[in-house]
Formats: sequence, structure tokens, C-alpha cells
Amino acid sequence: MTYSPKVFIPLTMLCRDVCHYCTFARPPRRGERAYMTADEVLEVARAGAAGGCHEALFTLGDKPELRYRVAREELAELGCETTLEYLARMCRLVLDETGLLPHVNPGVLTRDDVGRLREVSVSQGLMLETTADRLAERGGPHFGSPDKLGAPRIATIAAAGEARVPFTTGILIGLGETRAERLDALEVIRALHERYGHVQEVIIQNFRAKPGTKMAAHPEPSLEELQWTIAVARILLGPELSIQAPPNLSYEEFPQLLDAGINDWGGVSPLTADHVNPEAAWPEVDRLRAATRSRGLELVPRLAIYPEYVGDLRRWTAAEVAPAVLARADASGYAREDTWAAGAAAPLPAEFSPSPGGPPVTGSPAMSVAPKSARVANGRVPGVSRSVAAALARVGGDRDLDEDDVTTLFEARGDDLRAVLTAANALRRDVCGDSVSYVVTRNINYTNVCYFRCGFCAFSKGRLAANLRGAPYVVPRDEIVRRCREAWDRGAVEVCLQGGIHPAFTGDYYLDVCKAVKDELPELHVHAFSALEVWQGAATLGLELDDYLARLRDVGLASLPGTAAEILDDEVRATLCPDKVNTAQWLAVHDAAHRAGLRSTTTIMFGSIEGPRSWARHVLALREQQRRTGGFTEFVPLPFVHMEAPIYLKGQARPGPTAREALLMHAVGRLALHPHITNIQASWVKLGVEGAQAALQAGANDLGGTLMNESISRAAGASHGQEMPPERMEEAIRAIGRTPRQRTTLYESPDAERTRASYGAPSLVEPVNPHVSDAGLRRPPRLVRPGLVPV
Repeated sequence: MTYSPKVFIPLTMLCRDVCHYCTFARPPRRGERAYMTADEVLEVARAGAAGGCHEALFTLGDKPELRYRVAREELAELGCETTLEYLARMCRLVLDETGLLPHVNPGVLTRDDVGRLREVSVSQGLMLETTADRLAERGGPHFGSPDKLGAPRIATIAAAGEARVPFTTGILIGLGETRAERLDALEVIRALHERYGHVQEVIIQNFRAKPGTKMAAHPEPSLEELQWTIAVARILLGPELSIQAPPNLSYEEFPQLLDAGINDWGGVSPLTADHVNPEAAWPEVDRLRAATRSRGLELVPRLAIYPEYVGDLRRWTAAEVAPAVLARADASGYAREDTWAAGAAAPLPAEFSPSPGGPPVTGSPAMSVAPKSARVANGRVPGVSRSVAAALARVGGDRDLDEDDVTTLFEARGDDLRAVLTAANALRRDVCGDSVSYVVTRNINYTNVCYFRCGFCAFSKGRLAANLRGAPYVVPRDEIVRRCREAWDRGAVEVCLQGGIHPAFTGDYYLDVCKAVKDELPELHVHAFSALEVWQGAATLGLELDDYLARLRDVGLASLPGTAAEILDDEVRATLCPDKVNTAQWLAVHDAAHRAGLRSTTTIMFGSIEGPRSWARHVLALREQQRRTGGFTEFVPLPFVHMEAPIYLKGQARPGPTAREALLMHAVGRLALHPHITNIQASWVKLGVEGAQAALQAGANDLGGTLMNESISRAAGASHGQEMPPERMEEAIRAIGRTPRQRTTLYESPDAERTRASYGAPSLVEPVNPHVSDAGLRRPPRLVRPGLVPV
């Protein structure tokens, strides 16, 4: 059940029409301006943005300049010929200055009008009201209002469909129309939507008599009449279209509207009045939420553009507007409900704050999670939806979760969210106990030069990346070995080696690096090279994956990181990393590694352009691979750090996952991968310490590595530091009532000597990386087997 947090901006209350029930439109008044000024508009919009609103609803009379000289004169002073021109200017101002998403209700429009407003708004609206033109005859409520005839209003809705504008329309009941005439209007709306697919919501609005109007004594429709109309609208329009009824126009009876088939409450403002119905205040959001939950539904804020249209912005919005939508959208296309961002210093929302031994989210209902199982008792928990309860009941059962099940869990909110996090935490305790593991390791990113062009990556450099953080560099082999020795002296059991795909590198480079490290430090575990590096290395030497991985193993490679996976959904990869290995190729590398006796990790980079369905496909691809080979050691969710990412700076991605989505990734990973992958890692670099602690209470059991140096997240704008020494790791773990445990790469216990050496070491200052010259950034090497690397 959705609603739109909005501010109401009545740009002008002048109108050329004279509807007999309306108190919004009024004639000019001496000493009053005809239009809100830019400063007045911005004052309202800025207050809305500060108050958590997402929509700026511009409501105004229809073409007042055609009726009133004062409107024409004031428009001329503003440098505009028409009200619509001034409206477009104010929409652009609000969009640019506040980020609020304009929704416009300017009356009857031509095709050109619709197109011009599309450039500065995310959606438009016009109530059809009725197709009964007899109501515009003398004595009727629309007499003297040429814009209230059915034909021009239908033409406006059709024009919006032709222009691919998400559109709001509806009917007004109780004006004197018959039930049959209401059905006729609804059928017109249905036909327009079937033709264009652009009607995002249909409003069923009940007439309210207003003092001082010609219809002040006109009878109002009963609640039962309103419910009947909503119900037949649902039957006529089907289950997909959103149907809305304004809660404020039903006063204390508004919860009963839920029983008739609505799924949206419309725009609700915490700041501004309903200027069209000033006598009817909007109910507070807490009252809406309580009423909604009384019917077993969850209240979710939305944008002025509905999720199905957010999912296809190239088709449904102007290019100039789409970035503002993405900035406010979550992965399902609803409104973001928190300001948390991966890599940023912003705190978690209070509901997710970790506490010693506490639940993963506050306000959790009593969960019936059976001991030694994540199953929900009897498939039902009070307040939890049937689909989520059914999915949770399958965890650990005879039938694995399928794509629909996993997608459902990723979309959990409210009581469903609490049930998923609680079930994941219970399963973690059953499988892993209350210890939290971590590994003393050093990250070495040996080059940031890369000839691949992944849209999310702020780390890689080349000729076209000089505007991004830092200069291109290559760390010499001797320096790599020196850093490994330094890490060993500080108690490290592992070195993690990764870098860009430098155009001068062949497969021999990776072999030489491994050999150099192992010659110097034979006991240090070399955890190195993404699937892309392995694929490219094999291709440059003309080797099969099995043969090349065997060579790497023989010179000292011990395991592979699961990076370069991003999202294992090729539809997403085509945009996110089009020239990288595809899903089958990434899996093939790890399949070959496992055959060679090498273990590897798995990752997912989430929160940029993809959604819950793609997450589900990714997780299930990992599960099926693990079922075949058993070589994965852990699942590592990596939330997208957006601040310096090229795809975000171009306005083509969201600002990472929400806090809810970040916790769900760890929780659903635990549930969906059980019992095949039993270790779930929380990345403190991406999540921050508090976020990682919350993830540990939502199914995770591992805190990753101490790192010593970290470059990739920092290049993207992360601010959580380069190193977390064992003392800080253990302090964070004990703060939530858990027991810290050092581990090796393969989750065994390190030697006591290694553990002792890891404590009390001074913090490292990362050395300046020697830079390569421009001459080093040459074309990629010729591939002996070019088919191995996709073009």
C-alpha cells in the first residue's frame, strides 16, 4: 500500500473555468498576486525536501490568461507568454534546486504542451472526472467550463500516452452522474491505458460539498457508494493498475476504503494543506500506517512516478529528469526511506542500529523460529505475508528456494523484513554459533591502469580517466614483495592481490608475481586475481583455463577472490560492464579453479542499476555452482559506493543500496545459499563499522580482512578507512555480544605465532605508488585466442 510524501504548490488559483463545486479557483483579488513567485515556490519546495518529501505537486487553474487580464500582465512581467511556460520554469527551478520530483496538474493540454512539460516533470495528471457531457449543460456543475467536456480531456490523456508520460487520471463521483456513466468513464481510461500503457494510477474521488459554492446543498455520495465505485474500478481495471482514493475526503472512515480494493493513498503532505479541499486535512502518516496495517498491508512511500515506470526511465522520462528519479529511488522503484549510503559517514537508521545480542531490527514481532532451523512455524507468523512465510518455511527443507522465493525475500518490508532478518540471524547462530571470524591480510592493488570500461569503477585509470581520483600507477614487483614481507611481520596469513587489466600485462605477469611472493614467503597464502584477470591472462598466452590455473597453482596461487562478478545477470552486465567476462565465463573460471584444487570466494556488487530479481538470479547462480563443485568459501555482499563512480556521476545509477537493502542482501544470502555456502561476510570498508555490526545481526558471521591498505573503495569515495587492526576488529565484535576469532583464508585457525604477531603492530602508512608514464598505457596485447575475451 503506497503513498507519496509531497508538498502542494498552488502556482496560481486563477482559472478560466467556473466549476460549481470548486473553491480552489477564484477570481483575481485586489492586492494579491496572480502567481506564486519563484522565491515562494522554492520556500515550499525546500521545506518539503528537508521534511523528507519526494514530490512537488504543482496544481493550478486552467489557462487563466485566456480569461483574466491580470494574469496576462503578470505573466508578461515574469517574461512568459503563458501559464504553462511559467509552470515549466518553476518545475525546472524546483528540480535543480531541491531535487524534488515535479508532478503537474495544469489542465487540458495539447501534444506540444505535454512534450514541453515532459522535459521538466516526472509525471502529469488530469482527472477525466466524467464522460457525461450533459453535466456541462445549463444548470449542471460544469456549465461555463469548456475544459470540462469529455473530448478535450480524453485528448489530453491520449496525448500523454503518445508522448510516453506516466499519467494520473480518475473520476469524480457524486456530481449527478449515474453509475453507468461512471463505468463508461472507467472504460475510456482502461482503453487509453491498453493503447499506451501510461496510466499509472486512477483516482476515485468523492464529491464534497463546500460552503459558498453553487453546490453547497448538493448531496454527497455515501461511503458505500464510494466503496462500490472503487470495487467496480478494480474489477474493470484489473489487478495491475493502481487505484487511489484520497483518505482525507472520507474523514474518520478512510480505513474502510482499504476493503474496496485501493492500493494507494495518493499524495500526503506533512507540511502543506490540500488547497483543493482545504476543509479536509490529510491524516498523519502514523494514522495511515496504523490503518493500513490493520488490514495486513504495509505502507510504503513512493515517488510521483510509479515503480514500473522507474524501471524503464529511458522510455518514460526525459534524459534531464531521469537522474533525479534515480537519486530518490530504491531498488524496487519506490522512494528511498533513509539517507544512509555505502561508504559514507551517515549513521544507520535507528531501527537498524546494532545492539548487544539484540534483534537485527527494532520492533520485531515474536518470531516462531524453530530451534536448529530457520523455518517459520506452520508456515505463518502473525503480521508476516503469506509469500514471505512460505519462502522462509522452505529454508533448509526438501525444496530449495526458487527465483520467485528469493526475489520475494529481497523485497521484504515491515513485518516481512523483521521476519527475514530474524530467520537469517537464527540460522547463522545454528550453523556458525556466536563467533565472528576475521582474517589478518593485506590488500595490494598493483595497478589502477585498466583498458576495460566498467561504468561503476572509479579505481581504474587510463587515457580517458584522468579526471578520476589519483594518477595511473603500477607497483613494481620488488615493492609488492616488500609489502608482503611487511604484512607477514605484522601477523598476516594472507595477501590479496588484484588490479586493473593493464594493457601491457600478459598471463606471464600474474605467474611472475605469484612466484616472486612465494619465493620470498612460502607460508603466506596468496589469494589473488579476479576471474577477469585469469580469463585475460589465459587468453594472452593461448592457454585453456584449466592449464593456466594449473600453472598459477604450481607457482603459488592458493585461492581466488570472487570479484569481477558484479551482478551475474547478463542483461544488467550489458550496461554495467559490457566488455567484461559474462556470467557463464565468470562461472567457468571458478569452475576450473575448483577443478584445479583452488578455493574461491563469491561476491555481489549491488545497488547501482539492478533490482531484486537480478539479485535473486545472481545468488542462485552461485548456489548451483557450489552444488556442483563445492569450492566457494564465502559470500561477500559489496554495496555499490556511488560518490565517484562514473555511472553515478553521469546520472545513470542510484546512490547505492538503502540500509534495508544492504541488510537484506546479507540475510537473504544466508537463507538462499544454505546449506551450500555457510560463511557470509560483512564488508566493513563498504558498510562502516556500525553497518557491519548490523549485518552480523542479520545473518553474517565474518568481518573480512584487516586489509592494511585499501584502494578500490576509497577511489569510489568511501570514507571508512584503509585498515582495521585486530584490536579494533575484536572491539567491534564484542560490542554486539559476539566472540571474535582469527581465521585463515580457508576458515581454519592460524598458528599461535601468527596470532601473537598480529597484535600491537603500528598502523601502516600506504607508500606512494610509483607512476607509469603515458607510454605505458599502450594498446592491449594481441590475444592468441581472442575469442576468450568478449568485445
